[in-house]
Amino acid sequence: MLKTIQILGSSSSSSGYFSLPHRLKKPYSNFHSISRNSILAAVSKSPKSHFCAFQFRKGCTFRAFQMSHTHSESTPDGGPSPPSSSTSTAIYSAQGFTRKINFCQLCGGPTKHEVPDGEEKTRAICTRCGKIAYENPKMVVGCLIEHENKILLCKRNIQPSYGLWTLPAGYMEIGESAAEGAIRETWEEANAQVEILSPFAQLDIPLIGQTYVIFLAKLKRPDFSPGPESSECKLFALEDIPFDSLAFSSMLVTLNLYLEDKRMGRLKFHYGIINKRPGTSPSEIREYTLDSHMRC
Repeated sequence: MLKTIQILGSSSSSSGYFSLPHRLKKPYSNFHSISRNSILAAVSKSPKSHFCAFQFRKGCTFRAFQMSHTHSESTPDGGPSPPSSSTSTAIYSAQGFTRKINFCQLCGGPTKHEVPDGEEKTRAICTRCGKIAYENPKMVVGCLIEHENKILLCKRNIQPSYGLWTLPAGYMEIGESAAEGAIRETWEEANAQVEILSPFAQLDIPLIGQTYVIFLAKLKRPDFSPGPESSECKLFALEDIPFDSLAFSSMLVTLNLYLEDKRMGRLKFHYGIINKRPGTSPSEIREYTLDSHMRC
């Protein structure tokens, strides 16, 4: 069942501005506020539909879109993070990547794998304390940085996809918002200070349990250099983006959507599901379909 997408949380400020708390250490703690005219969310008269509208500074308005309920390290997009061999074993199923957890993460007791009462999915259940191990998707956040009609890319200095190009992105951490995480990852990978302009894309990859949130951003100053996880950082003209040397399917999808919007003369917000072919390796970045694509 598709549920309402919530991009930036509820509208709790009466000022109409969304400001992040200054928790992070400089230089990326001085986050410029995103102007918004209250993130609107209204449920239509039909109980099966939701409508959302978003408005940001500089007259960039994301038009309302309808979502109908239908029934029936970091290793972004290249595959699941390798689990600890002492506590779990990686297994694949028709639903994607899961872990067969052998020991309880709370008390260390041995687990059994069965369907808990009232549920439909097999879980690891501790035979000692009864704790059920629930696993949730990871969120990857990053920035698509525009500067003088060019895009900033980083060449990976780590596996997977060593030596290939990517947008600065990585796993969101506990205690930070998606926007804060994107700013932090950009600083860590490209030593670049950026200002977030608006969300650009949310891309779900169910097979490997990841969701990407990519923000449009601009450089606060034209200074950048490789961080520890990058061997090179470079601004690419749109016609020179190295599509044959990109690291992940998510980067290919994001940049293609960006170029399509540029050709149409208007940037939009995109939601889509990247369905990777089971057993796909990180190097097979074109082995996917983009489903349920919505733009607004």
